[in-house]
Amino acid sequence: MANGSHAVLALHWQVNVIKPEGFFGGMLAEPVARSGVVERAARFHAEATAPVVFTRFTVPEGEGQLVRNTEFMRAVGEAQELFRPDSPGAQLIPEMSGALDVVDNQKLSGLAGNDLPDRLTARGIDTLFITGVATNLTVEQTARHATDLGFTAHVVTDCTTAADPAVHQAAVANLNLTTAGCLSSAEALARLGG
Repeated sequence: MANGSHAVLALHWQVNVIKPEGFFGGMLAEPVARSGVVERAARFHAEATAPVVFTRFTVPEGEGQLVRNTEFMRAVGEAQELFRPDSPGAQLIPEMSGALDVVDNQKLSGLAGNDLPDRLTARGIDTLFITGVATNLTVEQTARHATDLGFTAHVVTDCTTAADPAVHQAAVANLNLTTAGCLSSAEALARLGG
């Protein structure tokens, strides 16, 4: 792989998604903790020889580009103060501290409603290694979107998880068909080092 042609896209590693006190904590905090995904993803991000770009789901004053066209987005819209960019819930979790490149958006895909695809393309990046929570939500949506935009997308399966292991596995099966294929973190690191 050509030097500089790849990046890690780290999706929604924020308090509202990962921690018990976060908006989605009741649904995701316990399965995330049980899975050990945070530690694996933090290690992968640190060892990757590629830029790591984090996305955060935030809702600025005036709602930005939030569209309340699903139950999910309506719920977020109703609780939008918890998603303000400076709110505790919008912050990246401590395990992901030190992130230098953070992009905010109001869409399920981390590549929608922002200039991130153009920024990646301008940097010569054509391949994305995707981590994040939840596999069946933002990860799957972003990976499919990346593929539609012309990126080569690989989901790093041991650096993603969902509320239920069976749901995670079903999403991985879908992603193996709709992207360039899923990889373990070890496989992804080997490709990044190649």
